[in-house]
Amino acid sequence: MTALPHIQYFLGANSPTGFYSLYSQLLPPEQARAIYILKGGPGCGKSTLMGKVAARMEQAGLQTEYILCSGDPDSLDAVVLPQLNAALVDGTAPHVVEPKYPGAVERYVNVGDCYDKTALWDLRSQIMACMSGYQGCYQRAYRCLGASAEIFEDQRGALLTPSLSDKLAKRARGILLREVPKQKAAVPGKIKQRFLGGVTHKGVLCLFETATAQCERIYELTDSCGLAHEMLLHLLAGATANGYDAVVCPDPMAPDRLAHLLLPQLSLAFLSSTAALPFPGTPYRRIRLDAAADREILRRNRPRLRFAKKVSSALLEEGVACLAQAKSMHDDLESIYNPHVDFTLVDQLADQIGTELLSF
Repeated sequence: MTALPHIQYFLGANSPTGFYSLYSQLLPPEQARAIYILKGGPGCGKSTLMGKVAARMEQAGLQTEYILCSGDPDSLDAVVLPQLNAALVDGTAPHVVEPKYPGAVERYVNVGDCYDKTALWDLRSQIMACMSGYQGCYQRAYRCLGASAEIFEDQRGALLTPSLSDKLAKRARGILLREVPKQKAAVPGKIKQRFLGGVTHKGVLCLFETATAQCERIYELTDSCGLAHEMLLHLLAGATANGYDAVVCPDPMAPDRLAHLLLPQLSLAFLSSTAALPFPGTPYRRIRLDAAADREILRRNRPRLRFAKKVSSALLEEGVACLAQAKSMHDDLESIYNPHVDFTLVDQLADQIGTELLSF
């Protein structure tokens, strides 16, 4: 059997304004055969259940898209099965998912039934103490990320002139002519939103391997000042107008701006990189967006830009440290719950859902 590409994304982001959700983009309910919404608290086995179902689907030769947890990238928040038009998703806070067509499309799965509730009642004071501290860490993290983003925006605003926007638009038009063939009577391409990266307890991550698993030609956009959005907007408009589907990846530190663009039908991707987060392979083409900025503006603002970059990076690091503290407290919480979960029941739920999915 041919190895399936390993596709991972995030649908949530730790952003400057708090948790930012794209879970409405998981799978359109109107097109879905089934969406399983998992309910249950920490450590009850939701991620384990999704991992078991995903492994079974891959063994059956089905493409599986893994949605990682923004709080812990080693944990799953959802699994999407495009060939079955089905998905499983953790529907608990902060990414609450509620059914649009309950029973007909969405189905609740109460993984919390796997708890030994009698044993947990005796541990309620420990559980409550962990819960309160955990939320406080996230609040501090978001304040740090907010301050970092404000200072970073000052850098971007200093460089992004109308002249630079025009230059990036012209470059995008040239790329479209070279890389995106026109199709006759093309129906506009569909857009799917996913985060390719995130700010996590492990630091700032980007799942570059997800792009390379789907696209052979990679344009690396080296971009330390958030300029890629200006080019990516034009590339997105041109590609979808020509009938190609697109995976649009916002910047987790500025979700209203694009950071990456994937065009799997063309085996083509445009990925932003920085000195701190470089593209790990050899790109098909590399475009230095920073070099496109006005040299005189760069010269005049060099001390300001250097200071802003240093302070913004320090605040981001502090935000990551707060997320790491939150992760540690969440681990403590799960260590309380885990011994009182019947994972035999979790396995039974996974088997039941897997069998149901394969019967579609």
